[in-house]
Amino acid sequence: MTLPDTLIDVEALAALPRGACLIVDCRHDLADADAGRRAFERAHLPGAVHAHVDRDLSDLSKTGLGRHPLPDAEVFATTLARWGWQPGLPVVAYDAMGGALAAARLWWMMRVLDQPAAVLDGGFQAWVAAGFPLESHAVAPSLAPVVALRWPVDRVLYVEQVLQQRARSEALLLDARATPRYRGDVEPLDSKAGHVPGARNRPFAYNLGDDGRFKPADDLREEWLDLLEGRDPATVVHMCGSGVTACHNLLAMEHAGLPGSRLFAPSWSGWISDPERPVATGPAVG
Repeated sequence: MTLPDTLIDVEALAALPRGACLIVDCRHDLADADAGRRAFERAHLPGAVHAHVDRDLSDLSKTGLGRHPLPDAEVFATTLARWGWQPGLPVVAYDAMGGALAAARLWWMMRVLDQPAAVLDGGFQAWVAAGFPLESHAVAPSLAPVVALRWPVDRVLYVEQVLQQRARSEALLLDARATPRYRGDVEPLDSKAGHVPGARNRPFAYNLGDDGRFKPADDLREEWLDLLEGRDPATVVHMCGSGVTACHNLLAMEHAGLPGSRLFAPSWSGWISDPERPVATGPAVG
């Protein structure tokens, strides 16, 4: 079954027969790592499985790669098999933060592996507001075979590649954090405040309207084209605090018909893991 490859609305998801896609609850709270799991146990979309950002969408055993290091592809493949996923089965991810924590992260992980995936526009709140049913019990999915997966090296960047591209002025580095964090006015999560020198700021919240849903694709396209100033979307590298909310900007660009941008996976928390790396504060320059 063909699903949209960026966003799906609650009515379209509710109309699908059960089993037509794998629904994944990605709710997360940065201040309380287990809040998402507790929320899932209280109520979730029918048939959904739960993805824990720290344990399923990251590998916290890795050092120097930020607060949410990308798991090895073979480890992620094991997680997918535990959820009952098989190649070609569409994934629909949702959360309670407009896709930012952490539905867009799972969406990006699937799409970069060339697998069908979409984010539920408006998330858990939109489903509830529409009056669709919820479940409070978790059904163990049937285990599926583990499939060999590999992250494409041209879509996932680490510090070395970012340094090289900054030196050659080949990439537009965009930071998805809120502007006060980008400027270095506040820093609630990481050990240093500020941003990577040369990075510009595009808070992920700019992608959403007042109703918590993504802005219309045409509106997003106009905003992003203004920001790109004639650059090829493939030159854009997204970052945030740890490589999670940056995926929201990746999703927004894809939804706007501007594919090909990449992720700086370690992001700010990975950048500052080496105290010798430069740090900028204040507004963007240039």
